[in-house]
Amino acid sequence: MDKPIPILVISSESNNSYALRATLDREGRGAICASTVSECQELLGCQEIGLVFCDRALTDGTYRDVLVMIRSLSRSVPLVVTSRLADWDEYLEALDDGAFDLIASPSQTADIIRVINQAQYEDQKKSVPASSGKPHSASVGSGA
Repeated sequence: MDKPIPILVISSESNNSYALRATLDREGRGAICASTVSECQELLGCQEIGLVFCDRALTDGTYRDVLVMIRSLSRSVPLVVTSRLADWDEYLEALDDGAFDLIASPSQTADIIRVINQAQYEDQKKSVPASSGKPHSASVGSGA
């Protein structure tokens, strides 16, 4: 089994933060929590974060402020926007802004796990060296 990616949850609403953290705990994944953009900046600077769940709006900014911080890092960190409305327009807007995904808040366990698995899969794809262009089966002996 792959090592779980470190997850940062940013929410100004304690109920959202608690619900998401409880789901992550039940699934055997821990989470680091922040409630403001400022706290998030400190954590991104000193913690190795692999995935961020962020409320659409925070008390001192929005997910867009967090995306700007993430872009300044030397590594790519996917950000999932959480939103009460989570309609099609918000989804397209978040993706256009550079978010990895947008899910409803409070979130369904299946949605949370899906995004974590997809982020982990994308991260693994990036860490696999580029192939020589030959299919793997071509290196298997044919008995000749």
